[in-house]
Amino acid sequence: MRPLRLPQLPAAWHRFSVRRTLLTLSLPIMLFMVSIESALTWKTGLQAANAAYDRSLLGAIKAIDSNVSTDTGLSVELPYRMLEFFELTASGQVFFRVSTDDGLVEIGNAGLPLPPGGLALGVPQFIDAEYFGEPVRVGALSRELDPERPGRRLVIQVAESTASRNEFSRGLLLQAIARDALTILVVMATLALVIGWALQPLERLRREVEARSEDDLSPVDETQVPADAAPLVRAINHHLQRQRELIEGRRRFVDDASHQLRTPLATLSTQVGYALREQDPARVAEALSALKSQIEDTVRRTNQMLALARADTAEVQMEPLDLNALADRCARESWPAARAAGVDLGLEPAPTPLTVLGHAGQLREALLNLLDNSLRYVPAGGQVTVQVFADAEGACIRVVDDGPGIPAAERPRAGERFFRGSNVEQPGSGLGLAIVRAVLQRHHGRLEIAAAQLTPEGGERGTAVSLRLPVQAVGD
Repeated sequence: MRPLRLPQLPAAWHRFSVRRTLLTLSLPIMLFMVSIESALTWKTGLQAANAAYDRSLLGAIKAIDSNVSTDTGLSVELPYRMLEFFELTASGQVFFRVSTDDGLVEIGNAGLPLPPGGLALGVPQFIDAEYFGEPVRVGALSRELDPERPGRRLVIQVAESTASRNEFSRGLLLQAIARDALTILVVMATLALVIGWALQPLERLRREVEARSEDDLSPVDETQVPADAAPLVRAINHHLQRQRELIEGRRRFVDDASHQLRTPLATLSTQVGYALREQDPARVAEALSALKSQIEDTVRRTNQMLALARADTAEVQMEPLDLNALADRCARESWPAARAAGVDLGLEPAPTPLTVLGHAGQLREALLNLLDNSLRYVPAGGQVTVQVFADAEGACIRVVDDGPGIPAAERPRAGERFFRGSNVEQPGSGLGLAIVRAVLQRHHGRLEIAAAQLTPEGGERGTAVSLRLPVQAVGD
């Protein structure tokens, strides 16, 4: 039995595990998604913190603005209690600056950075900056210094340390990471349980296959496995079917050999014993002639059984094949036998090359068996013609003779092993058409048997045996 050969896999795959592979692939993907989600969480948290803390900055700016006086120059009465409370919420220093837009008058912390694009009148703006090496969040508002005398502007700035904002965002991030880590643990544990549950049918299938006897090649029930594994089970069943056919073919060959060779060998032994005991040279010559005939018949039977075994089990390598060339070769090989039998052997090739995909050796064996059958059963003076043609059904090689033919009632059985027509008297094994049918089955073709012609009395005469190949096998 030819062993099943699987594709070569990397060494690491020889201990391939679906569960381990899925978990190994899922973990990096989930970690990657968590990293993206964490970055988005940090950004969202920072935006939320800025939105909340910027409102406090704006409140401080407006509180300072409400305490700015321009009656006798520029003066500011600072809301100290509010600034103290603001420093507590900011968890760090708070800076302020009130100045004119030309910078000639300035109160508070000098040098607080302004937005790079300038300030729009009455529109508060917030930027991240550094003040004496410390990261700060700066809010700025510009308004008219004196509404009755437009042209000069007052700029109010309040800045706070970003420590409180960052701590708030960091807290949101850590909560998100903890939540995601818990989610990963739950998902991985659930995935492992689900994979284990999903693989239970395969484990059950493994136990069933291991429990089988060594000669049990019955199909595996694919309805008991997941739909994703069904193609694998079907492939295994297909392989089991091929092994069953191979074993059955070998068993048939042993049975056929036992059936076909036991009697001829016993006859040969008897004839040899008779020749050894006989003293009359004429009778010895007669015994030797019968012995030669029996040996030739036994050799022919053996060759046919070997050909049938090859047709049943041999691996078929399809290649382009010209049927005209095949028919010409087989006809030439059969011409000596045709001349010896006094039969007119003719060839009618297709008008153009007719190419099919097939195995030259097996198709030659099939055609030679057809010609041998015809030449054995057609009487002297008869005709045997090999025809090659193509029609709507595909390519065809047909052997037509004017011999006794096969009775219509027996034609469905033609091609069975050891079946011989009831109207033949010549010795034979009944394997010729069986070989032809086996070869055509390997080529996905079919064997057709019909009468060659009708007699004037309405009867049938001769045989037309066709080797048909499928339409898709015909070349351009």
